[in-house]
Amino acid sequence: MTVPLGALLGLPPEDRTSSPYTGYTRAHWEAAADGMLDAAWKWATPGGARLDLPGPPSHSGVRSDGLEGYARTFLAAGFRVAGAGGEDPNGLLERYADGLDAGTRTPGRDDAESWPLILDHDVQGQPMVESASVALGLRLTRPWLWDRLTPDVRDRAEHWLRGALRHVPSGNNWYLFPYTVAGFLESVGRGDAETARARERALELLEHWYRGDGWYADGDGRAFDHYNGWALHLYPLLDAHLSGDARESARHGARLREHLGSFSLMFGGDGAPLYFGRSLTYRFAASAGVGLGAVTGHTPLAPGASRRVVSGALRYFLERGAVDGSGLLSLGWHGPHTATLQTYSGPASPYWASKAFVSLLAPAEHPFWSSPEEAAPSEGPDRVLSVPAAGFLVQSTRADGVVRLHNHGSDHVRPDEGESAADEDPLYARLAYSTVTGPTSAANTADNHLSVTVGGVRSARRRIRPLGSGHGDGWGWAASWHLPVFPAGPSTVPGLRVESVIVARGRHELRVHRVLGAPDGARAELTGWATEPDGTVRSRLRGLHGWGAPECVRAPQGTAFARWATVPRLTAEVTGTAVLAALASLTAAPEAAPGAAPLDGTAEGTMDQVVDGVVEGVTVSGSTVEVRWAQDGARTRITFGGAAVAVDHGPPDTAA
Repeated sequence: MTVPLGALLGLPPEDRTSSPYTGYTRAHWEAAADGMLDAAWKWATPGGARLDLPGPPSHSGVRSDGLEGYARTFLAAGFRVAGAGGEDPNGLLERYADGLDAGTRTPGRDDAESWPLILDHDVQGQPMVESASVALGLRLTRPWLWDRLTPDVRDRAEHWLRGALRHVPSGNNWYLFPYTVAGFLESVGRGDAETARARERALELLEHWYRGDGWYADGDGRAFDHYNGWALHLYPLLDAHLSGDARESARHGARLREHLGSFSLMFGGDGAPLYFGRSLTYRFAASAGVGLGAVTGHTPLAPGASRRVVSGALRYFLERGAVDGSGLLSLGWHGPHTATLQTYSGPASPYWASKAFVSLLAPAEHPFWSSPEEAAPSEGPDRVLSVPAAGFLVQSTRADGVVRLHNHGSDHVRPDEGESAADEDPLYARLAYSTVTGPTSAANTADNHLSVTVGGVRSARRRIRPLGSGHGDGWGWAASWHLPVFPAGPSTVPGLRVESVIVARGRHELRVHRVLGAPDGARAELTGWATEPDGTVRSRLRGLHGWGAPECVRAPQGTAFARWATVPRLTAEVTGTAVLAALASLTAAPEAAPGAAPLDGTAEGTMDQVVDGVVEGVTVSGSTVEVRWAQDGARTRITFGGAAVAVDHGPPDTAA
């Protein structure tokens, strides 16, 4: 028998007066935390040091996964109890105190309770990740837990935690784990030169990784994803907030405020965050930065809009199977979904979602909870927003609440890493992502991809080099280039390069590509959004110049949103340099009239034919493409220049 979600987690009735968009209040957040924690603790070891949740282990092994269960749920408990001023009606802190005692008695021993040692990231690194949650949980609950421990347990806990300061983190957000551990130790009078250096090193790297527009790269490359909100912004600003350091709070807070100016637009009208990047099984942790901004006051959003975003994300997942019949968070997106996971994903990994409960640090009387909910940014007028530092173009439409992210800058390829097609990651390599679609699996036809087929082998997109971006009133653009790499035969073709431009207006996407150095017999393929056949979300792709007739390709493995999906595709024979233009759209709005057939395409020329009632003219001359929009006669001109791309858009009298 299926247990209703409200009964499973003990959620109170909706409050549509205070929360007209979601019905969720602070009481719903408290109940959700209590329900999830209660379900997880049913799988605790006798001493409470590990929560061995059911499911396949991560590559770190069962013992590390059990520590992960303790640490990540402790973070939720910390926010829950600290936000209630120490009230702990369910006796959570006593359990975590017992677990801390049991786990640190003989660390490294292979038994039911002992925690694994913290070693270098390439040896046994996962415990370092979890040390930050343990340290933050202890810091949040210090008056009610740490201060009541015996001196022996405190010393043992410190000794285990210091392993994070004495071993090498992975070269990304991991440096904020020893930073967080050091911050806790200093807050309880156990700081020294070792803790000071750990914090100094993390802040040095954080400064190096800052790229502007409120966005950090997750390491030395160009990985821009949800780790910005739930790690790179969260740890330093929360540390400053808890320590009362006004100077550091102002510095980190200013960057979070700027970050939220674009990131807050990346939640759909249904509450969904963008399905983009790794660790997506952390789900509503995506809202942690929004909640922290409200708690600290470093946000461009009104309190009611912040709450609408975070509560919308929580409700979105709770209503779509993120919690199973026993109250546990599953490994996946809506429900279980293998393609969402990484090798480091274990049964307790989804409890990184605990970071969303940072919102509970705002007391009940805080405007975040007391002000009525307001519309989220994506529920306002249609918007197109460029984020130059990350190479993103964000496109939202009010009619259907869909948000799309056009990716021309984030690739998750390390600077020292070669571009191997075998390592192509669907969560970063695609041209676009959204709040209502997920990429197809690596085993199926790639959605939102421009490939070049040579000798029967399709190319992959790995390292993404931005060529510029910008936006104006109701429109925006972004561009990049990539080196096509192949999984079989020679990995590259001499001189072969692909330049890609997206221009967005309303729900429409003008996709223009220039293929250079294509060998004889090469074929270009462009795919659109992967959607469920006959579903409410629809994908369309039409050729404007150079492409043949569209076709529909099956993706039987589906996506995180559809058990079985189809992908629209265009193809064209290419040799040397070829300029190709297409019109794409993704919408859940009422169906528009069918579009006209695409132009058969020539190397250069003019098309005067209305396509989908959107574009009525396309002119290609050398490296310049000009498009005339049907609704208002506006013109968009794209000029490829090799090292950069120029895009102009304006009314008819500004045409070239």
